[in-house]
Amino acid sequence: MGGIGKVRARDLGVPFDGEPGPLNAITDVEGVLVGHSTIIAGKGKLVVGKGPVRTGVTAVLPRGRCYDPVFAGWSCLNGNGEMTGTTWVEESGFLESPVMITNTHSVGVVHDAVIEWMNQRKAEDPTIGEVHWSLPVVAETYDGRLNDINGFHVKRRHAFEALDNATSGPVEEGNVGGGTGMICHQFKGGIGTASRRLSEAEGGYTVGVLVQANYGLRPLLTIAGVPVGREIPDLLPAVSGEGAGSIIVVVATDAPLLPHQLKRLARRVPLGVARVGGIGGDSSGDIFIAFSTANPGTHGKGKVSELRMLSNDLNTWLFLATVQATEEAIVNAMVAAETMTGINGNTVYALPHDRLRDALRKYNRLAE
Repeated sequence: MGGIGKVRARDLGVPFDGEPGPLNAITDVEGVLVGHSTIIAGKGKLVVGKGPVRTGVTAVLPRGRCYDPVFAGWSCLNGNGEMTGTTWVEESGFLESPVMITNTHSVGVVHDAVIEWMNQRKAEDPTIGEVHWSLPVVAETYDGRLNDINGFHVKRRHAFEALDNATSGPVEEGNVGGGTGMICHQFKGGIGTASRRLSEAEGGYTVGVLVQANYGLRPLLTIAGVPVGREIPDLLPAVSGEGAGSIIVVVATDAPLLPHQLKRLARRVPLGVARVGGIGGDSSGDIFIAFSTANPGTHGKGKVSELRMLSNDLNTWLFLATVQATEEAIVNAMVAAETMTGINGNTVYALPHDRLRDALRKYNRLAE
């Protein structure tokens, strides 16, 4: 279920609360597409501008490739990071572009590329012709402990590749796209995803989450309530900046939520991060955006739109789903990630699956 040819957390017997969608991915929300561009090249000593390169770009398209902005809201736990375009999301209530995730020093090139990509699509989607300017949403986390981040290896073509290759269906996780060079709780991190489907009594809606996980200290790592970080205190990366980093989280739902409600949804993301051991450290950029694919066609100019809105008192189940899916997406990122050696021979180790299972078994938490 879910990822592309890789073991996922549930496959290892990690118990999670809640019922996932069929793919256990953000793409369980109908219409959502995800694409990656992964750049891996070179080895050995860092030569700025030449490598080694361990980076990339990830794209999340809320309604596929058609121009039909979605209601959205965003939130932040600790602000040592960037997510462009959020002031307009806050002001307008709409997300009008894909959500792009890359490394810290490549936000600019990806931002420019998204604008160019949208302009080129005007011939295919006439509704984009009404748009004369754009403030894309581009987020980042820092991969400079493995990647030649000051070599500026992400180019326009990589952003285009992530956008053009975006698909529905299973989502590749781990060392891919924007998550290629990321570290999570001092194990290899990266891209992860998960979803929750509410029961019919709870509304029957789907919540999907995608994370770029690049944060955390080893002793705090907790999986399914088990202090895994204390059970596996070795395999630490020999790189500076342990505990530094960030996490970007994208939440999608098909529930008919308005912008203020989606902001409330985004505010629940830190509860899922905390369940894995995140604390929003001083050097961490923890930034989250949530959008709804309901209410299509409401962005058109010069008209009055008829909207559907879920009653606030029914949002609690969506809050819970967001917390649960965020927790699982982070663990999926670590489970899928593989040991990586980057600049100057710096090595970050993968979370060992056998020792994770041993820790879960020790605390009677292994789902056999």
